[in-house]
Amino acid sequence: MSPAIIDPVEVRLITDYTDMLMLERGLSAATLSAYRSDLRQYALWLHAHDQALLSASRKDVLAFLAHRLEKASSARTAARKLSALRRFYAWLLREHRVSTDPTWLIDAPKIGRPLPKILSEADVRRLLEAPDINTSLGLRDRAMLEVLYGCGLRVSEIVALTMDSANLSQGVVRVWGKGGKERLVPMGEHSCHWIERYSKSARVDLMKAPSETLFLSKRGQQMTRQTFWHRIRIYGEQIGLSVQLSPHVIRHAFATHLVNHDADLRVVQLLLGHSDLSTTQIYTHVARERMKSLHKEHHPRG
Repeated sequence: MSPAIIDPVEVRLITDYTDMLMLERGLSAATLSAYRSDLRQYALWLHAHDQALLSASRKDVLAFLAHRLEKASSARTAARKLSALRRFYAWLLREHRVSTDPTWLIDAPKIGRPLPKILSEADVRRLLEAPDINTSLGLRDRAMLEVLYGCGLRVSEIVALTMDSANLSQGVVRVWGKGGKERLVPMGEHSCHWIERYSKSARVDLMKAPSETLFLSKRGQQMTRQTFWHRIRIYGEQIGLSVQLSPHVIRHAFATHLVNHDADLRVVQLLLGHSDLSTTQIYTHVARERMKSLHKEHHPRG
C-alpha cells in the first residue's frame, strides 16, 4: 500500500477546479472548502490504494464510497461526496484530462429527507427574551436574534450585515446570499426597534475603531459564524430547550411559522433566498407533521 500523499499535479488539479467554481459559480468559501476537502480525501484514499485521480475506475469510486460508509459516515455524507466527484470528473472530461467518467451510472445512496428541527412560537419567544439587555453583548444578541427570526437569515448573512444593509425607515434589510445573490427582506417592527436600540448604545460601546459592520464582536470586529453559533447555543441551554440550537434552527422556525400562518410558499422561497421551490416545500411537511402531533396530543381520539 502506498503512503497517503497527493501528487503535486493532483493538488494543482483540485485547486484549478475549485478556483473555477469560485469564478464561474460564485460559491461561498465554506462550500469551496467542503469540495476541496472531499476531493483531497478521495485523492489520499486512491494513493493509499495505488491509484490516481486521472486513472481511477468505477470500481475505485465504489470502493471509496463503501469505505466511507464503513467509517460510520452517513448515507447523506456519502451521497454528497459522490456528487462532488461527479462534478469534478465532468469538469475533467470537459478539460480533456480523462476520457471516461468513473462515476457514470453509480447510484447515490438512498437517503430520506429529514424534517427540520422545530421550535414552537413559545420557544422562540423565550429565546428572544434570554439575553441580558442590560449589557452591551446581551443587547447585541437580542437584536441579532430578533433579526435572525424576523427575517429568516442564514448565519453567514447576518454576521456580514453592514450599517447600510438595514434601512429602518423603509423596514427592509439588503442581504447578500449564496452565490452572491442579493435580496431585500422585510423587517418587522420588532427587528427595527432592536436594531435601533442596539445601534444607539451597545454598538457604540463595542466599537474600537470605525467600522461598517452592523453587529460587532466584543473586540469591535465582524463576528464569526462560530461565535454567534456558540452564543445561541448558550441561550438555548439557559432556557432549557430540548432542541440543540443553532442559527439554522431559528431560520427553520421563521419559515415554519410563516407556513403555519398560511404564507404563500413562493413568498417564503423569496424571503429565504432559495433558488428552487422544492427546497422550500420541506416546510409544508413540517407544518403537516406539527398538525398530526397536535391532533395526537390533544384530540380524545388522537
